[in-house]
Amino acid sequence: MKCVDRVWIVLGFLFCSLGSAGGSLRLAEDNIDEIVRQMSPREKAMLLVGCESLVSKDSLTVYVPGAAGYTKAFPQYGIPSTVMADGPVGVRIFPIKVDGKRHYCTCFPSSTLLASTWDTQLVETQAGAMGEEAAVYDVDVILTPGINIMRNPLCGRNFEYFSEDPVLSGLMGAAMVNGVQSRGIGTSLKHFVANNQQVNKLNNDSRIPVKALREIYLKGFEICLQHSNPWTVMSSYNKIGGILTQSNAELLRTVLREEWGYDGLVVSDWYGKRNSPEQLEGGTNLLMPGEKAQLEEIEAGIKSGALSMEVIDDAVKHVLDYVVKTNAFRKDIHAALPDLEQHATLSRSVAGQGMVLLKNDSCVLPLKGIKNISLFGATAYHSIAGGGGSSNVNKSHIVDISTGLEQVGFVLDRSLKDLYTKYNAYQEALLVDPKATDWERLSYRRYVYPEMDLMPNKTLVGEQAKSNDMAVVVIGRGSTEESDRKVHDDFNLSDSEIYMIDKVCEEFHARNKKVVVLLNIGGVVETASWKNKPDAILSVWFPGQECGHAVADVLTGTVNPSGKLPMTFPVRYSDIPSSKNYPTVGETLSGENFDYTSYEEGVWVGYRYFTTADKAVSYPFGYGLSYTEFLYSEPSVKKEKGRWVAKIKVTNVGAAEGHESVQVYVGAENRASENPLRELKAFGKTKLLKPGESEILTMNFTDYDLAHFDEPSSSWVLEKGLYKVSFGASCEDIRSVRDIKVKKQQRWGVNRVLNPVVPVQTMTID
Repeated sequence: MKCVDRVWIVLGFLFCSLGSAGGSLRLAEDNIDEIVRQMSPREKAMLLVGCESLVSKDSLTVYVPGAAGYTKAFPQYGIPSTVMADGPVGVRIFPIKVDGKRHYCTCFPSSTLLASTWDTQLVETQAGAMGEEAAVYDVDVILTPGINIMRNPLCGRNFEYFSEDPVLSGLMGAAMVNGVQSRGIGTSLKHFVANNQQVNKLNNDSRIPVKALREIYLKGFEICLQHSNPWTVMSSYNKIGGILTQSNAELLRTVLREEWGYDGLVVSDWYGKRNSPEQLEGGTNLLMPGEKAQLEEIEAGIKSGALSMEVIDDAVKHVLDYVVKTNAFRKDIHAALPDLEQHATLSRSVAGQGMVLLKNDSCVLPLKGIKNISLFGATAYHSIAGGGGSSNVNKSHIVDISTGLEQVGFVLDRSLKDLYTKYNAYQEALLVDPKATDWERLSYRRYVYPEMDLMPNKTLVGEQAKSNDMAVVVIGRGSTEESDRKVHDDFNLSDSEIYMIDKVCEEFHARNKKVVVLLNIGGVVETASWKNKPDAILSVWFPGQECGHAVADVLTGTVNPSGKLPMTFPVRYSDIPSSKNYPTVGETLSGENFDYTSYEEGVWVGYRYFTTADKAVSYPFGYGLSYTEFLYSEPSVKKEKGRWVAKIKVTNVGAAEGHESVQVYVGAENRASENPLRELKAFGKTKLLKPGESEILTMNFTDYDLAHFDEPSSSWVLEKGLYKVSFGASCEDIRSVRDIKVKKQQRWGVNRVLNPVVPVQTMTID
């Protein structure tokens, strides 16, 4: 590469390019079949197992330090080793030293924040910047996007995912794929499929009714593949129908390849050691990151005849099809170093556009005439850029919320700042291990300090209210892979946090001063019990490394927040249908919700349940306020060239410039009881509209998009009749409705596959 020139240390190169001498034939796009015929069975087996099977962990740094995995090089065939790195929010590698300086990657906003923008073009722009950094650092594939459904708010990786809705998830995922791959860098669509909990994720059997599997959990992947062509798809760890997804031919061959026509590379998730021949037979092509035992199993399978050469050759072709796309093969010329300043500016801009204004009584935001601020909350001074695990990015810095506010001219109360600084230093000392590995240090800032207890200091908050103009309270939540969240002190606020909000609101309101709460979170928290107390609430999510700058932009009005929720905020955790079938702290580590999870809620995920059951929520799917107001007018829905074309005029009728996201929901007038009242089918976002300015948004959907899955006939069915097309500012704030008529029933048959090993009795809504 240009920075480390791939550090082709001879010993490491030889380890990663083991194989026979071979002939003079060199890999090209048009001779893959010939290469396959010339390779020996051992060489083929080696190509299908990641490079770690032949290279010690210590020597992996000979390529790109900190990368997730490598494919093997066969110089005799002109086959280079390729590099894969984690990267849901930026390229996850170690910093690179060039000319004595360290060079980093950009930590961009989380997928949850990206989905909150409802802006696929913006997502594509961020993804393009991620691809540029990958190219400079010689990474060939970024292992993103993750488009699993937010089935339950306790999932530890929800911050890596986009939404509870498959349409929003699929289209956002496609934008990520298209953006990264526009820079000649590959992506990996993951985790296929139903990776919806971290507890026992390696072996849990996801028992999902086929209707729900098709309509909710597979649908996002299907949509993403309709709108993009990721170089790779990553199979998940869990089981579907009692069979591990990485060995599940019904999933990987029948659905993914036969029904959807995917022709790219299927790669296993990392370190989930399985039966290697079964994985290849089932449709996985590349086993990552690779273990010696996997190579031995494949070779034994070939020798015994248990593993056919037809399967081996098919997998090898898919690997080589991937290799010839990579920069490692093409040897494209890229910049010597990434433009990190430009990418930091982009990260800041995206973050501001994805923040969601949940409450703004008396238009307290944007702040005007405010100078002195009491800033409460440990996270205000130790802010959370992103989640842990594979989402960690080795960034050069994180701008804390406190720093961002100070840099735009606000004066933070010094005594309060000193108090939190000392408290955070104490908490840091408890967490830091001097023997920590590089990755543990890199992951360090995912930890969130428990909130400081203000109860012992009875006069502190009152004194703050006397001497400052207003209060800002920050609530923080960390999240990471390998563990799920919990209800107590995580989904629900802790006693210290509740006391802080209560006391601050009481003391500041008594003096006619305002209180703003910021939620620096990766997923849903309980808000219903306390949201009536502060004057404004802003969810800033995991906003990336420029966190404090982006928060300051929104609070000052430099940026008008246009984010809208990609998930539902329920009143209480128990209101969520999946809460009855999700692992919680204290459960026995076997049996229900551990060995298997029954998706008894069926299709009733998120807003589909709450709108159909007419059950109150704290904040609905698609909800988000603005510093201005928008009028919807002149709606129309017409059939044009086989597609339904929905149009609506959006006018900024307020005093500030801003963006508006319009959501299109569709539901049958005479719906079957097993189908939701309305479902998202399309969405659009305006340009930045000045006061008085208008724009006509055009959004499309097809007849197939309106169909529901019928298990008895194993087909998608669109019934004839009237359908309500609703234009909404959220799933509950419907501004206009138009009827369309489907003149005849339509069916799209699919294979009868992926049935759960035990029938699941799904809930019904009266």
